[in-house]
Amino acid sequence: MGVVHEIKEAVRGMKSLLVGLKITGREFVRPEVTVHYPRKVVENEHLVTFRGHIELVGAKNDPATPRCITCLMCQSVCPSGCIKIVKQPPPKKDPAKEAAAPPKAYASGLEPKTSAKPPAKEKPVKTPKGFILDYNLCSLCGLCVQACPVDSLRFSTDIYLADYSKKSFVFDLMARLKAQAAEAAAAAPTPEKAQPEKGQEEE
Repeated sequence: MGVVHEIKEAVRGMKSLLVGLKITGREFVRPEVTVHYPRKVVENEHLVTFRGHIELVGAKNDPATPRCITCLMCQSVCPSGCIKIVKQPPPKKDPAKEAAAPPKAYASGLEPKTSAKPPAKEKPVKTPKGFILDYNLCSLCGLCVQACPVDSLRFSTDIYLADYSKKSFVFDLMARLKAQAAEAAAAAPTPEKAQPEKGQEEE
């Protein structure tokens, strides 16, 4: 009885060993899915689903200007309080325009039926003056991205963030967006000179 039990245990152990060796051999010949940083870096095409810190999205006609309309939804919904938006100051009143505004005229000493239109007010600038993100506090919950009504926020693909100081993780997203727009403009291919037509070459 004891010998049979020992044989069964040996067979069971051998089977477990073979199963483990099979898994090891299969993973050994499989192509690598990790990279040895900093000798190699992950290509951008593999960072589509990566969720780094948030960043601003530029407008279509002006990539250096964010789509943000300063509604403060992202700042109010953030549970960590890591977003700080600075609004643009209200437009200053132009005394020249106010002086040029037509006063309430009285013709022939009688009160007019319609009063003169007041001078048109200047529209406030919706683009934020400052957009600061304290990444030290961010929990990457994504509520700010979901709450934005104009899709002005997205997750970045910065996967190599590392520093010794907390100050390095306080980002000025307005300056970051301008730098990204300038970098994209510099990397964009220059338009080639128009090739002359055959008839024009002969002339």
